[in-house]
Amino acid sequence: MTSAEAKEKIEALRTELHRHNHNYYVLNSPEISDKDFDMMLKVLEKLEKEFPEFDDPLSPTRRVGSDLTKGFEHVAHARPMMSLSNSYSLEEVDDWFLRIRKALEGEKFDIVGEMKFDGTSISITYKDGRLVRAVTRGDGTQGDDVTANVKTIRSIPLQLQPGDWPEEFEIRGEILMPWEVFEKLNAERAYNEEPLFANPRNAASGTLKMQDSREVARRHLDARFYYLLSDHLPSDNHFDNIKAAERWGFKVSKAMKLLHSLEEVNEYMNYWDVHRKELPVATDGLVFKVNSIRQQLNLGFTAKSPRWAIAFKFNPENACTRLRFVSFETGRMGIVTPVANLEPVLLSGTIVKRASLHNDDIIQELDIHEGDWLYVEKGGEIIPKITGVEVSKREPDAAKIHFVEKCPVCGTQLVRLFGEAAWCCPNHYGCRPQITGKIEHFCARRMMNIDGIGEETAELLFDCGMVERIADIYDLTQEKLQTLDRIGEKSAKRILDGIEASKQVPFERVVYALSIPNVGETTAKRLAMSVKNMDNLLAMTEEELTAVQDIGPIIAKCIYEYLRDPINIDNISRLKTAGVQMSLPEEKLAPSGNALDGKTIVISGTFTAHSRDEYKEIIEREGGKNSGSISKKTSFVLAGENMGPAKREKCEKLGIPLVSEEEFLKMIQS
Repeated sequence: MTSAEAKEKIEALRTELHRHNHNYYVLNSPEISDKDFDMMLKVLEKLEKEFPEFDDPLSPTRRVGSDLTKGFEHVAHARPMMSLSNSYSLEEVDDWFLRIRKALEGEKFDIVGEMKFDGTSISITYKDGRLVRAVTRGDGTQGDDVTANVKTIRSIPLQLQPGDWPEEFEIRGEILMPWEVFEKLNAERAYNEEPLFANPRNAASGTLKMQDSREVARRHLDARFYYLLSDHLPSDNHFDNIKAAERWGFKVSKAMKLLHSLEEVNEYMNYWDVHRKELPVATDGLVFKVNSIRQQLNLGFTAKSPRWAIAFKFNPENACTRLRFVSFETGRMGIVTPVANLEPVLLSGTIVKRASLHNDDIIQELDIHEGDWLYVEKGGEIIPKITGVEVSKREPDAAKIHFVEKCPVCGTQLVRLFGEAAWCCPNHYGCRPQITGKIEHFCARRMMNIDGIGEETAELLFDCGMVERIADIYDLTQEKLQTLDRIGEKSAKRILDGIEASKQVPFERVVYALSIPNVGETTAKRLAMSVKNMDNLLAMTEEELTAVQDIGPIIAKCIYEYLRDPINIDNISRLKTAGVQMSLPEEKLAPSGNALDGKTIVISGTFTAHSRDEYKEIIEREGGKNSGSISKKTSFVLAGENMGPAKREKCEKLGIPLVSEEEFLKMIQS
């Protein structure tokens, strides 16, 4: 066989095998027997060995995987993978539907109903119809490159079926382990006396992160896809885009349905609340999305999730099990949390052994005694929660559970936080779990992202006296680290590389990493954007702090007191000396223009070029101020389509000018 003949034969076999693979794993309608498929595959393997110059990483022969998969590279998402707002009742979904109707100001809209699959999220990029890269959700802004493992999943196309697919696009979905595969895998692990997987989600997630892609291939993972992103989508609505993806070779849910009214949404919820258990893969709810892409754009996003979509979680399962004992655990911020340690019970596919009792008030309200039988359910089918006591099973002489008076770790007398149900250990700088918790928090991925310092290493560094304050991390050396058990030369280098890289972490994440009481990720970001640098933050009064968006008097007091403590002042000073970012970069400090300097603007209606949230950011960058209501102080209203008649009438009455989207963009450009 000549080289040209071999090339033609190889390409024909690959095309045919891709088609048969799609028929078998996606359409469930094979045209040939397994034996014929395997024989065809063997012919291709033989030709590829004889003519290695025609190698293709997306060949059907590569589905078996390789044992050469290395550590996963972190890859930034081109578009953030946001989470959805959750709801737990029909009424909450109804409220969301009505908010959409109000926000669209009477404009007609449709909803797409979908299954919420219980697996691990994935984002896959295709170019010219070929799979290029697969990345996990990670923290939403970046994830792990698991392309080699994803290529082994036979329901995911390596080469798309002929169609009108864009030159480049991203498709998102869920990697799943079917119930049948999960049960076989656990039976095999039980036979080999290996630990069992708690549920298919954990099994799928763990499998996807395995270093040996041959083992990934052997686990028979599956996938469902539900979101298409591209600058050149085939349609202007979500439903038709997913149907197009199905034609290209992607496996999508047969349960996806276009819904035209609130009544149809409710019927869809009631149907799947019963029939979801008939599905071959795990689900934990439903997802509802506004169908129109234009309407999605106009509805925009909150800080964490799109306004145009909502997840509905099915009612959680519950069970009754015996309380073994209550433990009291001190957390990073000093809060002491009671935890019910239970006789193991299977709940929503997971073995539950522990459940938080949250605080003293909950213990008193439930009236928990030693050895009680407790009702436990999974909030959102994720977090175990104690909901009641089966008093009829209580032993007559069972003693009542009382909250501890002293910290279970350092013995310090607990204090009750003002206006709250929580008891706190005030020994913030001498209590082991508080110190190690702050070290672990500082090093975590969403904060300073120092690889190699997790819970165990943080405790090890503290116990040996190397790290007692977070600033001590920057005094670590290769020599110091290698004196510790469990830390060798490579581990030490990884930690030190992470420490060096952390000096480039943005200022807003540094603020979050400091463990300031009541300052979470969103508040830290708003604070950083408002104060610009650490020196300004240190100099602010409580009154000035309350002027920052979303910071009330209680949070302002926490920030102010934290920044007046000599230990924290010294800690921040040492971090600054070490080279940690203590201000926003120049590009964030400088406004993009002053076209709207001094103007107060109200946004109303729906838009085409940008979402409302994007227009709000543009207004602020150009020196303007956003307002939610029309008054005499309003400079003008940015008026989109479907602006409400009441607002128009008020503008006419007060003489407030209306500026169209096109006029506004020209104003900015000029």
